[in-house]
Amino acid sequence: MVIAALLYSSLAQAYRPFDGTDADVAELGTFELEMGPVHWYERGGQQYLLTPVTVLNFGILPGTELVIDFRGSVALGPLNGRPRTALLDTDIVVKHVLREGILQGKSGLSVALELGPLTPEINGNAAFGASSDLILSYRWDWGTVHFNEWPSYSRQHNLDLFSGVIVEGPHDWVVRPVTEVFYEKEFNVEQTVSALVGVIWTPKDSFVLDLGLRGARVGNDNAAEGRLGFTWTIPVSDQATSASSVLAAAK
Repeated sequence: MVIAALLYSSLAQAYRPFDGTDADVAELGTFELEMGPVHWYERGGQQYLLTPVTVLNFGILPGTELVIDFRGSVALGPLNGRPRTALLDTDIVVKHVLREGILQGKSGLSVALELGPLTPEINGNAAFGASSDLILSYRWDWGTVHFNEWPSYSRQHNLDLFSGVIVEGPHDWVVRPVTEVFYEKEFNVEQTVSALVGVIWTPKDSFVLDLGLRGARVGNDNAAEGRLGFTWTIPVSDQATSASSVLAAAK
């Protein structure tokens, strides 16, 4: 539990390179791999390599995906009796689009709900928790905005509240600037104020690269993180292949 407390304790990522997510899901029969092979993280003078930072998305029903998150951690420098490695932010959640909107090729606000259990960590907090995230997304010509209101019951059995906003540049830009700010408070533990700036590069629809630099105040400590990763979309069924063909024809 000590190493988990020293590390950044926010909920797991679900849309690279952010901590929040968008109101969209993987299409039926599609697998999406979101991975940061190695992130650098520092908090209060202690440095870590986060490897790998992984989100697995499976389109299991129309408008619904299964999401599996986990994040490896390797502590650098002196340990003072703490484990050097850990597997943190483990969870299995379901995300469902409540209202199809602009992100699904229709009009109006896109609304989604993501919920499920937080599962025990390895060399972290070996307890269960629960998570529920309401996501609102809307897109204009100048960019896209995503709001996350994310209450959870932490593994330390405290109420945790996360409020965040993501702003992206124009969606049709191959390289678009992005930013995210959020406030999180785990009652009886600590609060976090965080800001991230970065870019998302889309060389093709099925493969996206991302880079993010984040600064935060976590409790009484300053924290910094460098994020670099990719999202790879892989059709694994005939339904996904057909859907991809329709979207390509529409473009």
